[in-house]
Amino acid sequence: MRKLPPLNAIRAFEAAARHQSFTAAAAELCVSVTAVSHQVRQLEALLKRKLFDRRGRTVALTSEGRAIFPLLRDGFDQLANAFAGIQPRAGLQEITLSTTRAFAERWLVPRLEQFSARFPAIIVHIDATEDIVTPGTRGVDLAIRYGRSDGAEPAAVLFEDSYIAVAASGICPHNVASPRIDDFATRSLLAFRWKNPALEFPAWSGWLAVAPRGRRANFAMSWFSEETLALHAAERGLGPLLCSDALVDDQLRQGTMRQIEGPALPGFAFRLLEGASVGRRKAVATFTDWLRAEAAGFRARSWALREPRAA
Repeated sequence: MRKLPPLNAIRAFEAAARHQSFTAAAAELCVSVTAVSHQVRQLEALLKRKLFDRRGRTVALTSEGRAIFPLLRDGFDQLANAFAGIQPRAGLQEITLSTTRAFAERWLVPRLEQFSARFPAIIVHIDATEDIVTPGTRGVDLAIRYGRSDGAEPAAVLFEDSYIAVAASGICPHNVASPRIDDFATRSLLAFRWKNPALEFPAWSGWLAVAPRGRRANFAMSWFSEETLALHAAERGLGPLLCSDALVDDQLRQGTMRQIEGPALPGFAFRLLEGASVGRRKAVATFTDWLRAEAAGFRARSWALREPRAA
């Protein structure tokens, strides 16, 4: 007969060790952080070994914790595989992707119709949030995160965007091939603020410093608290907007918006993070292959649009 510690204590330790966080483990197990901490302490008391070093709100595995974690992780994976193999297969497969609202609304959702037409048996759920959700928790299989690519695995980067100035076609002069910023001297420049203070987005001041200009007009600024609000305002002709080329790709292709002559400022990277559950790996692989192909197509198209307009 096997002599094992309580299974709940083992699960709590494995989840906390995998995430290096009691908070993330609690979210995955749908219990409180206090419950996870209690279960881990119970396991440590039974083993008479310290498994985590607790440093304020952060935790790190001790040497004993590092020794047993891979064995427990592999054991839980084998259990999951065993049950996944005997569960009845439904006709539909469901996956959940977490990403920002702006990227979901402006880049991803317009392309999902093509995916659904090709793979009708795969249902994609979109969790649009500014919160960082780790794949493998809260039912999320994939996440697309936006930020600096420093230290990121090259294979994880879908593409890097650029910041370009755009305006609704209805307010652009019709007798020129490419509008200039001076054409909008009587309008306010639209701008927005991100929720994430760690990212400093490209500013109008940097773009204006190198854009071709004649009159050197002093532009007024109209600020929006949400990026998507600024995008909607630009589409409705309130004024020019400096924004990610990824978020206006559809509008530029359809001709409802036009790029203003000037530089393409470097932006950030869209990174794909994976953490699919065992039963969803095939569906997730199909979706990620399609997503990477769409990203490659966007990269090629954005460079073709960008090159002739650089200052």
